[in-house]
Amino acid sequence: MHERQRLYLRLGDKVTHLNYGEWGGGTVVEEMTSVRIGGTCLVRILFEDGSQRTFNNDLNNDMCCYYFGIRRAQHPLFETTRRRTARSAKRITHD
Repeated sequence: MHERQRLYLRLGDKVTHLNYGEWGGGTVVEEMTSVRIGGTCLVRILFEDGSQRTFNNDLNNDMCCYYFGIRRAQHPLFETTRRRTARSAKRITHD
């Protein structure tokens, strides 16, 4: 029985490559994930050197880009510069 894919990168993720610093940083510009169990799971990354490169994106696969040195730098939904808003404490009373 095949396991479902465990996706590593998502659209918009900023990445770097541990072994190819000359590529510069990259951004995930496309995800291609098969709906079939065991199907292909790919991401296309646009690097600062102007090249788009395609990688396997399934952490369950030995060919996953994570194991080849692609590391996530940030994701637009999880930026650390987001404002934090103070929330008022709500008191719950029991009668």
